Amino acid sequence: MGSTVARQVVRILADARVRRAYAVPGESFLDLFDALHTEPRMTVVSTRHEAGAAFMAEADAKLRGTPALALAGRGPGASNLAIGVHTAHQDETPMIVLLGQVASANLGSDALQEVDLAAMYQPLAKWTRQASSADEVPGLVLEALRVATTGRKGPAVLAVPSDFWTARVDSPKPEPEREVRPGGVRRLAAEIGKLVDDSRYPAVIAGGGVREARSALIEVAEHLGFAVYNAFSRQDAFPEDHSHYAGHLGPGVSDDQLIALQQADLVLALGTRLDEVTTRNYRFPAATQPLVMVGGVRPGPRRRGLTFHVDADIGEFLTELRVAASPRKRNLVVASQAVRDFMTPPPRGRSGPVHPADVVRTLRELAPDDTIVANDAGNFAAFVHRYWCFTRPRTQLGPCNGAMGYAVPAALAAKLAEPQRTVVAMVGDGGALMTGQEVETAVRHRAPIVVVVFQNGLYGAIAMHQARVHGRLSSVAVGTIDFASWARGLGAAGYTVNDLEELEPALASALVRQRPCVIDVRTDPDVLSPDTRLSQMLRPADPDG
Repeated sequence: MGSTVARQVVRILADARVRRAYAVPGESFLDLFDALHTEPRMTVVSTRHEAGAAFMAEADAKLRGTPALALAGRGPGASNLAIGVHTAHQDETPMIVLLGQVASANLGSDALQEVDLAAMYQPLAKWTRQASSADEVPGLVLEALRVATTGRKGPAVLAVPSDFWTARVDSPKPEPEREVRPGGVRRLAAEIGKLVDDSRYPAVIAGGGVREARSALIEVAEHLGFAVYNAFSRQDAFPEDHSHYAGHLGPGVSDDQLIALQQADLVLALGTRLDEVTTRNYRFPAATQPLVMVGGVRPGPRRRGLTFHVDADIGEFLTELRVAASPRKRNLVVASQAVRDFMTPPPRGRSGPVHPADVVRTLRELAPDDTIVANDAGNFAAFVHRYWCFTRPRTQLGPCNGAMGYAVPAALAAKLAEPQRTVVAMVGDGGALMTGQEVETAVRHRAPIVVVVFQNGLYGAIAMHQARVHGRLSSVAVGTIDFASWARGLGAAGYTVNDLEELEPALASALVRQRPCVIDVRTDPDVLSPDTRLSQMLRPADPDG
C-alpha cells in the first residue's frame, strides 16, 4: 500500500523548499499536522490566531522568495485566515493555503462549520480548488505550487475534506511540472533597448519582483541613466541612498519627488502590478508615457496608452538590456536632492510625548544596516516610510493592502526564517491590539524580536480623515494600554517610554537582549503624520450639532 495523502503532501511541500507551516491547530487536518511533525525539513508554528498564521506565512514567503504554508480549519478558522491571504494576493506573494473541510460524506448537507471554501476564497487568491477525491490531492498541491510561483505570484488555496488525509494513495508521488520560461529574452531586450535609446528621460518603478534582481537593476540604472522609484512598501527594491534613486511612491510624497516621473518619456515597471497607491490613483504612468511591464504581472484594466509586456525573468532581462541599449550618463542631482530633503527628519523633540520621527531616527541609528523592518498599516507608518532609509536588500516587510495587525506576526516569521538578523516590528497601538498576542508565540519559539508600539491613543488614519472632512472625531479613541506589563504577562521584556530622554536607552537595551521585547512609546497624538497636525484640522464645536 502507498503512503497516506498527508505524508505525500508533506513530502511534496518539503521538496519544494517550504520550510514552515503556520496554523492554529484544528481537528479537520489532524493527520496533516501529524505528518508535518515527522518531517525533519519542516517546522510547525502554532499561532494564537489564524490571522497571525496567515501574516506569518505571507512574510516568510515574501522574505525568502519561496512559498510558506498556512493552515486553517473549516468555517471560522478559514474566515479568520482570509485577511492574510488577501494581503498575499495584493502583495504578489507566493503562498500555499490548505484548508480543512468537513468530511466528504457530509459535503452539501450544511454540516457543522461547512462553507464553500473555494468559492469564498476565489476573489482573495490567485487559485482556489476543493479536492473531490483523495487520490487527486497530491497533484492539486503540485498545481498549487506551480501557480503560486509563476506569472504574477500569489496565494493558492486548496480545501481538503478531513477524511482524505488518511487515505492511502497507491500511485507514486507525482513529479513537479517543469517550468518552461518564455523564450527570446535577448530578442525582447533588444526591442526594448531601442525604446530606451530613443528616450531622453527613462524612469523605472521597482516592485517586489525585483528583489532577486536587485544587483542587476543597480548596474543597469547606472549604465543606462535610469531614474528609479520604489513601489509602495517596496523600499528595499532599490537602495534609497543611491544617486539614481528618485523616491518612494507611497502616500504623502512631495511633488518635487514626482518630477522625474512626470517628465519620463519611457517607464519600465519591474515586478510590480502598479497598484493604486504606487500610481498616485492611476495617474502614472500617463497615457502619453510608453510603459514596459517586465515580469509576470500584466497591465490593469485602467491602463491607457502604449504598453509592452515582457514575460521573462527580470534579472535575465536586465542583463540583456544592459548589453542591448547604449550607455549614457544622466544628471539626477535635482531628484536626489528632493529625496534627501524629504527624508531628513525634523529637529529632535524636547520633553513630553515623543515625536514619531524621533523613534524612527533613533532606532535607525542604533540598529544594524541589514535590520529587517516589519511595519504595520496606519498613519504612524508614514514616519517609517519617510525616515528609515532602506539601503540593504530584503529589509522591509509591509502590507500594500493596508492590513492592520501585520507587523508583529511578520517580524516573528522573519526572525524564524533568518535568525541571525535583527528584526523589528513597528506597529501602532490599534494594530498591536489586533495580533500582538503573537508575542507569546515569539517567546515560545525563542525568537528575540523587538516590537515598537507607537501609542498615541487613536486610530490615527481615521482620525485624520474625520478631522479633515468633519472637523471632529468620532469613535477613534484607543484606551491607554500598559503594553510593557502586557508584554511581561506574555513572557517578553517590557519597556515604557514617556519622554525623549528615555527613548535611546530603551531601544539600545532591547536590541541586545536575547528575548522578545516590547517598547511602549507614548507618542504625541497631535502629530498624525509628518506634515499633519490634528489640532490644525479640528474645528470648534458647533452648539447646534
